[in-house]
Amino acid sequence: MTKPGLRERKKQKTRSAIQREAMRLFQEQGYDATTVEQIAEAAEVSQSTFFRYFPTKEDVVLLDDYDPVIAKMIAERPADEPPVTAIRKAMTEAIGVVFVEDQELVRDRLGFMLSVPAIWTRMFEQSSETHQMLCAVFSERTGRDADSFDVRVAVGAIIGALNSAVLHWAEHPDTDLEELTARALGVVESGFAL
Repeated sequence: MTKPGLRERKKQKTRSAIQREAMRLFQEQGYDATTVEQIAEAAEVSQSTFFRYFPTKEDVVLLDDYDPVIAKMIAERPADEPPVTAIRKAMTEAIGVVFVEDQELVRDRLGFMLSVPAIWTRMFEQSSETHQMLCAVFSERTGRDADSFDVRVAVGAIIGALNSAVLHWAEHPDTDLEELTARALGVVESGFAL
């Protein structure tokens, strides 16, 4: 992966600071009791800066930079690799490289996603972006229309497998997310041969 430029690194640093301060405040005083004003102050940014990075308070829990990284990693897989195999290998690599640095943050974010109804609702709205990204991957790798029913079903199965891995990881903190992801996508890859 290419290293981002100075401007992009500054943006990532600001975004990360806002998100980490928000998580800290949510843990200390609860999600509902925490205001955007408090988060901005703790992160030493203005409220307008907060909203440049996160359109809503829910988004500070939900938004991350993982989809573009994962899409790039999938695109870099060998062209003759089957789509589910490419996604499985890219996802496990991404978790091993990217997510491990933010494991505690990811776990905290997931806890709020599962426990705060407003975030839970918004999470399902935003999952369509990941679905579209993976449909585009399938389209590129198979030559099939990204909006075809079969492609959408295959991607739905992949997202369901990924969600199962993440939920299991959240419920069992002693498990390894990379291994769970590989196993979950392996089930899909094998055609659900159990």
